[in-house]
This record gives sequence, structure tokens and C-alpha cells, in this order.
Amino acid sequence: MKPRNLLFIFSDEHTRAITGCYGNPIVRTPHLDALADRGTLFEQAYTPSPLCMPARACLATGTHVFENGCWCNAFPYFGTPRSWGHDLVEAGHDVASIGKLHFRGEEDFNGFSEEIQPLHAPSGQGDLRGLIRRPPATRGQARAMAEKAGRGTSGYALYDQKTADLACEWLEAHREPGDKPWVLFLGFCQPHFPLIAEPEFYDLYDGADIPFPFAYDPAERPRHPVLETLARYVNYDDYFDEERIRTALTAYYGMVTSLDRRIGQVVDRLDRLGLSDTTDVIYTSDHGDNLGNRGFWGKSLMYEESVAVPMIMAGPDLPANRRISTPVSLIDICPTVLEGVMGLAPDHSRVTSLPGASLHAIANGAQPERPVISEYHAFGAINSYYMLRHGRFKYVHYVGHPPQLFDLDADPRELNDLAANPAYGDVLREAEARLRAILDPEEIEARSFADQEAKIAANGGAEAILAIPEYSHSPAPGEEVPASANQAEGSL
Repeated sequence: MKPRNLLFIFSDEHTRAITGCYGNPIVRTPHLDALADRGTLFEQAYTPSPLCMPARACLATGTHVFENGCWCNAFPYFGTPRSWGHDLVEAGHDVASIGKLHFRGEEDFNGFSEEIQPLHAPSGQGDLRGLIRRPPATRGQARAMAEKAGRGTSGYALYDQKTADLACEWLEAHREPGDKPWVLFLGFCQPHFPLIAEPEFYDLYDGADIPFPFAYDPAERPRHPVLETLARYVNYDDYFDEERIRTALTAYYGMVTSLDRRIGQVVDRLDRLGLSDTTDVIYTSDHGDNLGNRGFWGKSLMYEESVAVPMIMAGPDLPANRRISTPVSLIDICPTVLEGVMGLAPDHSRVTSLPGASLHAIANGAQPERPVISEYHAFGAINSYYMLRHGRFKYVHYVGHPPQLFDLDADPRELNDLAANPAYGDVLREAEARLRAILDPEEIEARSFADQEAKIAANGGAEAILAIPEYSHSPAPGEEVPASANQAEGSL
């Protein structure tokens, strides 16, 4: 494979189904749809963890959460383990980032030649409150998410526009070929909450046309102790009525279109500079958003709305207008970059040491015999839980609690849990065996709790952490730390 440049575009909290090229008939994403037409769309892409910082650490290192130890949003990536960026920079490649990274800080060598207007973990620590899980600490984001939703301008929208503008300037400065291919990593914040869409984009949609969340009625929601605990400590029901739900969904759709416009701005500049023939483009997101389905908002769950991500890849040697049903993961980005930018052979020791697979190979027909997994060890969860996707089935393993099993071909909305159905006993046992061949759920849970409890102690204990004002989302550079509802009420 001839090495080439890479434009990597990474958004935050983009639910896969809210994209035109993934079959949504309402949302307007013409630029992502055009990118899919000229490249390869992965129909079944997943995050290694449905939470921001763990997912980003996995993306950088090509390792799973249980391997890199970035358990939750209080364990931001700090340059260890080694990332694909470290390999490229040390080999003489120009590797720049513009926008959101959500690592510990730019003082660390995170694998970039330069970090331009980066967004990192607040105070270099992230979400200390999320460490408290026995019992979980009550969160205020739910009220803030509901009350802030609507039509307006957010710090994230302004930051994303600046990110797109700086990206175009960077491409202009790198229009002439260098000695080695470059990488430009773009980190957009949208459509992560606050659910505020600029008027131009909010007004494109009528909330009455957007489907109402399914299984929203309490009687229709899944009955599972882990999910019920999460819903209790991150309480959405008290703050979302039908009007607020429709407003929030309208804003989310508008934010996706806003994101699409900025992606189009950058890809158009790449094309006009004549760089498309020497550059791969990858678009994906760190995780999705439940968007009210089953009564949940935000991420943190193993349902498709939360754990599935869009993934589109286009380039000179990639098939055009191709859709791939083979399950893939964000951990597959690392070997893909090492092969595509550095030209490392598939049997190179650095590539074979990684658990991921090359997206170049999968786009051209390879079907690696491996399941795709995800894991969660963070706020609101009384235990660790894991997803395994293999073939048509999704298996969710909750340590100490009943599992879930879904046939995604027959039940894409995951409304029919088959785990207790004797007819699927063999499928359930095989899925658990596949998971345990990769990891030890109980050992990993014990390790995650031990690391989190050690960090709680290092920060003065749970009471000291609970006295720290809670923020609703990581602020953009120059933006004040946004208060959660808990902070606003002074209820900490």
C-alpha cells in the first residue's frame, strides 16, 4: 500500500442512525452522504466504550479500556500507552490536531506534532464525581440537558466553526507535497449536549416530524437492575415532558446538520486544493446518544443508539459507494493509520501486536474472525458491563446481574431480550465463552473499582469530591465552566 495523507474527522456523541446515508429520511447530512457515495460506509461500527474519554483513549492507542486503564472520565489519556501518533511523529510525519481531544492536557506528548486550540479535560482531571459508584453519585446533567435544549448559539458551535476555519488554513499551508504524508486530526464537539442548535439549523426541522422516542412509556422500558439504577441516579423523567423532548430532538437534528456543514467546508477545501488524490478521509464519532429512547438520554448504555457510531472512509484506493456489514470498532483505526500513512505491512510486529484490524482490508473484502466488544466502568453503573457483537447477535454481560441477548437482524430496536429464552441457550453460552476468551469480566471490574477508589482517596475522599461544583459538559477554550443543575441549586 502506497502511504498517503489522512484527514481524520472525529465528532462527539453522533448517533449513527441520525445520518442520511445510514437511512434516516429526515436529517439533512448532504456532505456526509456525499463522502459515503465516494467511499466506503461501515454499517456496523462501534465504540470500545460509550463514554468520551475512555473511547478517545482507545482510539488513540488501538487498545481496549481494560488494556489501557482509562476507565472513566476521571482517567483521561496522558500519552500512555503508546498511540499511533507517537509512531508517526517519531518516523518524521507531521501529525497535527485541531479542536477537541479530551485528553489530560497539552503538556503531555499525546502523539501530535502540534495541538491547535485543543479542548482537554477540565483542570486536567476530568469528572471526579463519576468515580463514586458504590452507591453512584447523583448527577445533575439530566436537568441541565433538558432546560438548555433549544434554539440559540452555544460555545461548542462557535468552537466548531473556528476548528473548521483553522483546518482550511492548515490545508492551504500543506497543499504542496512533503517528504512524508501528513495527518490532520479534527475534533468537533457537536452534536454533544448542550442541545442548542443555531437558528439556521434548528429552523430546518419541525419537531412534530421527528419520530418520538420509542419505548418511552415507563411500562415499555426494559426491567433490569443495572439500567434501573442508572436511571435513578441520572434522572431524566423529572425534566423531560413531550414539549421538551421534541425541542431537544429538533436541536439534536439541527446540530448534526451544523456538524455536516462544517465537515463539508473542510472536505471541499481538500478537494479544491487538489489533495483528494493523495489523501484518505475518515469520519467517525466517539459514541452515540440514547436520545430519549427507553427513557434515557446521553450515552453509557450498550444499546445501538449509544454504542454504535457512524464510520465512513474515502480515499484513492478505497472502493466507492460500498457498504460493509462486517462489525468494526474504533480500535481498528490504529492499524489502519499505521498501514495507510506509514505504509507498514499487515504482518509488521507493531500492527500484529494490536487487537484491531485494518479498515483498508475490511473495505476490500476481508472478514476478520473476531467479535467486536465494548465496556463500561463509569458513572451511574453499580457494576462493570460489556457488549459483544458477533454475527447477528449482541450479547451484554453485566457482572453479578442477568445478561441480555438481542437478535439485531430480527429486532434492530432491541426490544426483545432473548437471554431468558431457553431456545437461545446455546447462543447465550457461546457468546459468554467468546467474551471470556478475550477478557475476565470479574477481574477487570475489580481492577476498575480499585483504581477508582484509589483516585477518590487521592482527591480527599468522596465528601471532598462531592463538594466540588459539578459541570454539565467540558467547556470549549475560553468558555466558562458550565454549571450543572446540581451546582446551580447549591445542592452539593
